[in-house]
Amino acid sequence: MPSITKKHLSAPALLKSVRQSFKKVKDHRQSGSVAIPLVDALMSGLAVFAMKHPSLLKFDEQRNEPVIRSNLRSLYGVEQAPCDTQLRDIADPVHPESLYPAYDALFKQVQKGGVLESYRFLDGHYLVSMDGTGHFASQRIGCAECCSKERRNGETLYYHQLLTAVIVHPDRSNVFPFAPEAIVKEDGATKNDCERNAAKRLLARIRKTYPHLPLIIVQDALFATGPHIKLLKSLNIRFIIVVKEGDHPTLFETIQANYEQEQMQGYSYYDEKEKATFVLRFVSSVPLNKSHPELLVNYLEQTKVVDGEERILWTWVTDLQLTEETCHDVMRGGRSRWKVENETFNTLKTQGYHLEHNYGHGQQHLATVFVLLMMLAFFIDQIQESGCRFFQQARRRFRSRTSLWERMRALFTSYYIDDWMLFWQAIIRGHKASKLCPDDPQFLRSG
Repeated sequence: MPSITKKHLSAPALLKSVRQSFKKVKDHRQSGSVAIPLVDALMSGLAVFAMKHPSLLKFDEQRNEPVIRSNLRSLYGVEQAPCDTQLRDIADPVHPESLYPAYDALFKQVQKGGVLESYRFLDGHYLVSMDGTGHFASQRIGCAECCSKERRNGETLYYHQLLTAVIVHPDRSNVFPFAPEAIVKEDGATKNDCERNAAKRLLARIRKTYPHLPLIIVQDALFATGPHIKLLKSLNIRFIIVVKEGDHPTLFETIQANYEQEQMQGYSYYDEKEKATFVLRFVSSVPLNKSHPELLVNYLEQTKVVDGEERILWTWVTDLQLTEETCHDVMRGGRSRWKVENETFNTLKTQGYHLEHNYGHGQQHLATVFVLLMMLAFFIDQIQESGCRFFQQARRRFRSRTSLWERMRALFTSYYIDDWMLFWQAIIRGHKASKLCPDDPQFLRSG
């Protein structure tokens, strides 16, 4: 495949790194029964999500077309494409952890391409926004890994959730995800898994994989607890966490006392974009709560002045030093938490990725494997949008991502494409129209 732009950030290089990772995934099948290599099945699944096919059935309807098989081979390296049933059967027993190295391989490409450097924030740290979302729910279909809850009408809801951590920057729209952590029941467990337990696993895995990466975690009020903050400290991860008065009465009593004693520091500023005045106030080294009086945190709040009255917008606790010089950046970092919701989950749900669509549930790991492949496709798109000139030009040609996906899918299913360079050129510059003619002359004579 020819070089497109920065070679580490082009589709050929990114897909090559993913394929190499997939080749190392252990195949659960007996050697004599393997008709389709596992790597081909996983790359086919990735292609489904990369081309934003709305369902496996739609993909399968076109799979046997020579043009589709040819493009799967030339663009994704797939020699033998499975049908939808085969793909589900092959992917179901694949353990999700075996796909994590593919994310690490993409992360290395981002580092090699130099894009990650532009995401440094606050003394060279990287902001990591973390939150959970659902990706499967059903009253009829369940598996051993499903969490479940009883509804008032007596019916049982089975569901899967995902905890995602993404590198963000206040001034950038693209995000780079770490391998997500599935919120599922473990073998033999009787209680549902939860975001806090998943966070312990995900944060420990991130730190083990990237022991020297300077990180600031940005989280919602669910994680403003003593045990969680102690975990972050033990992992050498800084934090900016939303805190709410209803959850921490002792902390806010302390803040009120600081108000009354005029010990709060801060300043006001005018935001030209919002045409409003904001006030930042902070105090350092206050106890988080009664249960952990030894755990001191720094408190920051942002208020908005409306008709002469202040309205509190945000309140955070952090271990970052707060001064008049730093509190504005800490505030911007804290508000970047929304990027995991807006730039990640909203994109996956509303801009063509079909996050909440059931591509297949399976009996073992299929639902999680599919969502990990979908997130990999999203990761590849985010990297290209950040550093691939041809992808960027293709993106500018269309008013929305979904319009670009439609054009990509139309070309992929209708034209023989030798390589990614030709693919992007056809999208950027357009391709010549041609008359629709049957290939078989006998068809014309019989008509």
